[in-house]
Amino acid sequence: MSAKVLGFVHTSATLVPLFQQLTNEFLSGVETFNIVDDSLIKDVIKKGKLMPNTAARVVNHVQAAEAAGADVILVTCSSIGVAIETAATLSGVPVIRVDQAMADEAVQISNKIGVIATLPTTLEPTSDLVRRRAELAGKNVTISSKLCEGAFEALMSGDAAKHDDMVAKALKELMKEVDVIVLAQASMARVVDGLSAEEKLVPILASPAIAMKKLAELYF
Repeated sequence: MSAKVLGFVHTSATLVPLFQQLTNEFLSGVETFNIVDDSLIKDVIKKGKLMPNTAARVVNHVQAAEAAGADVILVTCSSIGVAIETAATLSGVPVIRVDQAMADEAVQISNKIGVIATLPTTLEPTSDLVRRRAELAGKNVTISSKLCEGAFEALMSGDAAKHDDMVAKALKELMKEVDVIVLAQASMARVVDGLSAEEKLVPILASPAIAMKKLAELYF
């Protein structure tokens, strides 16, 4: 029997090695391939929201991944979440948002949930997803969202240390208000790794590993 194939659709090439590492960890023996188009996220940032023509291109990429032989498709960008859900209705194979399993986990932990992002275009889609997953689970949740303004720009200009400091500071403030925090962007996960055990007052969830664990349970 041939190995199952997992197709990734990314809006940043920087996520390719991270998800390869997670594949090796959780899905050994599974074949993967990557479709990367950073013009998608650039357009969302420039326009301030996901435009219909950009959403259509997300759907096209997902269909291309299915045509290339993917048994399951994981889309690793939260800013294009609505388009991913549309693509899933048009696909013959499972199409998964990277942040869905994380949202489900947060809803199970507590009804006081924090969402943190470095991009406004990611903050709202992630908060919206948490809200909808809570409704689906029959739970009432309070969502506190926090935007680290300037952190994304610092990262893009090559100042990773500034980005990490800003995110760490915002995390520490948000931890005082909520019982669990979800990171709206995979790129923020490394900041959590840099916090000491004493600093992590509440669980902080990052989507990549949670998504890959869930894929291993459900499909591979």
